[in-house]
Amino acid sequence: MILQKELKQLEDYIHSFEKIKLSVSSKSIGWHLDHSLKVINSVINALKKSNPKDYTWRFNLTRTFVYTLNYFPRGKGKAPKRVLPPETLEKEDIYEQIVHVKLNLESLRSLPKNSNFEHPYFGMLNLAQTFKFLRLHTNHHLKICKDILA
Repeated sequence: MILQKELKQLEDYIHSFEKIKLSVSSKSIGWHLDHSLKVINSVINALKKSNPKDYTWRFNLTRTFVYTLNYFPRGKGKAPKRVLPPETLEKEDIYEQIVHVKLNLESLRSLPKNSNFEHPYFGMLNLAQTFKFLRLHTNHHLKICKDILA
């Protein structure tokens, strides 16, 4: 299953839900977990609703740069409101989102390869490009969580 390792790591950080280290991030580990899970679920829902016939590959310098480096630079992106965590975070919400992500990830097996979603910086991504985005994005936030605990 895609993101299995990353999802396990997200779960492992729940015990440090409230930890913050301002020299790393103004947000708590719980915030990074919630955001990562919201992104995964939001993107998968977009893929499910997409029309594979709408997908057209276009060169995107930002995507090429980030995908080649396998790295998201910190502090450069701005998340859309729909994937921002609420002001009050609860561990139970994280657990519920993890269950939802697991169900959503299983549904990806049956999607056509040109299922797609529009990323604000990377443009239209097909299924394979989306997997890479989700892995990079999740690992970006996992690294921040690791640095908060260091």
